[in-house]
Amino acid sequence: MSPAIRVSQVTKRYRELVALAGIDLEIGQGEFFGLLGPNGAGKTTLISALAGLVRPDAGRLWVMGHDVQQDYRKARRQLGVVPQEIVFDPFFSVRETLRFQSGYFGIRHNDDWIDEILANLDLTAKADVGMRALSGGMKRRVLVAQALVHRPPVIVLDEPTAGVDVELRQTLWGFIRRLNGEGHTVVLTTHYLEEAENLCGRIAMMKNGRIVALDSTSNLLRRFSAHTLRLRLEGGAPLPALQSARAERQGDHWVIAFEHFSQVERVLAEIRAAGAVVEDMTTAQPDLEDVFVKIMGQEELPS
Repeated sequence: MSPAIRVSQVTKRYRELVALAGIDLEIGQGEFFGLLGPNGAGKTTLISALAGLVRPDAGRLWVMGHDVQQDYRKARRQLGVVPQEIVFDPFFSVRETLRFQSGYFGIRHNDDWIDEILANLDLTAKADVGMRALSGGMKRRVLVAQALVHRPPVIVLDEPTAGVDVELRQTLWGFIRRLNGEGHTVVLTTHYLEEAENLCGRIAMMKNGRIVALDSTSNLLRRFSAHTLRLRLEGGAPLPALQSARAERQGDHWVIAFEHFSQVERVLAEIRAAGAVVEDMTTAQPDLEDVFVKIMGQEELPS
């Protein structure tokens, strides 16, 4: 079985700016995959290359086994892209917009699927409303509907929930999770790292046109982050020497990283032995934001 997406040594340069610097990537069919990175990392350029909107200077890309450049029509048929920008035709209603989008892919009599998409994105009541009359959040829902109207096996979501309300996020993710459960491959870029952590089984992180980390979400959390113990001692007492050497002071609290909860008891035992009293204490799970900050702060890879 061919991968849903395969990228081989893809480079793209805009004059002096290297947007993509030899990207290699494979995403398996049925994955929920996260593509993360700061602004300017190259994520949108890579997505545009997959959609055939940007021609790379070198390298090749495939979608469901179809070469994006040599077999563009078949490759594009396999892909549904939700762009960052809200672009719409103000002269059509929501339903007309989706019918036209179906027509671009040669699909007729698609109203049953259009109705299902509208219902799942809570757009049924807006089906006959003109696009210009919709709120920004509703327009973004229509963008999602347009990307799904031809039933693509691969769905790419480029910042789909940027600036939208909690209701849309919950509605969108419920529907996308369902599609993923039915076998659709989903690729997500987002600045909401908690979304990526909760949704994505595997994550690639990009920086300056390169992939600087690629692993399962659980492995990234384990390798680059840790549980933390945050505590405050009564009277502002100092930590015992063994603990203070590996603790970080944050205001009137100490923060100590640990891997196993058995280590917490040793910390508390040393504090008791020193005659100090814990006044406040919390523990925190590792999260993807910690991982992201650490990876983005690493030294640049050699070019």
